[in-house]
Amino acid sequence: MPSQDPSDRCRLYLITPPVIDDADAFAATLAEALDGGDVACLQIRLKPADDATIRRVAEALVPVAQTRDVAVLMNDRPDLALATGCDGAHVGQEDTPLAEARRILGDDRIVGVTCHDSRHLAMEAGEGGADYVAFGAFFPTDTKQAKTRADINLLRWWAEAMVVPVVAIGGITPDNARPLIEAGADFLAVSAGVWDWPGGPRDAVARFNALMEEASPEREVVPG
Repeated sequence: MPSQDPSDRCRLYLITPPVIDDADAFAATLAEALDGGDVACLQIRLKPADDATIRRVAEALVPVAQTRDVAVLMNDRPDLALATGCDGAHVGQEDTPLAEARRILGDDRIVGVTCHDSRHLAMEAGEGGADYVAFGAFFPTDTKQAKTRADINLLRWWAEAMVVPVVAIGGITPDNARPLIEAGADFLAVSAGVWDWPGGPRDAVARFNALMEEASPEREVVPG
C-alpha cells in the first residue's frame, strides 16, 4: 500500500462493482469519482467473470487510476495483475496463497490478504510479508456474502499493536465509517458505499475524505 507517515490519515480503498457491463462507461464514472478527493487504491473485483472480461476491464481502468497516482490491485489473481499492469493483488484465504502471490508479483508489487475476523490469520499474513491485512465485514453488505462479522475492537487492537497497515471492509458508507476511522483503520475498503451513494460516487468520495480528515487519530508508527 502507499506508505504512511505520522501525519497521514485514513485513506479510501475503492473496490469495483462485481459486474461491469460497459468498461469504457465505468472508466468515466471512475474518473469522476477519483476527482472527488484522495483515493489510495482501486481493487478490480469482478465476480463472476472470465479472464477476457477481466482483462478488458483492467485495460480500461488501470490507466485512469494510475495517471491519478491511485494504485490498482487485482482481486484473487496475481497472474492477471502482472499481465494487466496492476500494482499488485489482493488474495483471500481460499485464493492463491500469500507466498505464491509474492513469488508471482515479486517484492515491488503490493500483496494484501483477507483475514476475516481472525487475529491468527492476520498475524500469519503480517509475518509472511503481506503489505496489508483486511478485516471484515464490519457492517451488513450486499456486495458479497460475508463469511464473518468483525468487531471494531479487533481493528483497534491491530492498529495499536501492529505496524502492518490494516484495511476495514464490509458495508461501509459515509454514514457509518466514523467509528472505524477513530479505531485506527489505515484504509476503508468501499464498493457500494461509493458507487450506489445517493449523491453519486464523486460526492461519496468527497464525504469520505472530509470525514477521514476530521476523525483520523494521530499516528505514531510508520508502516513500511
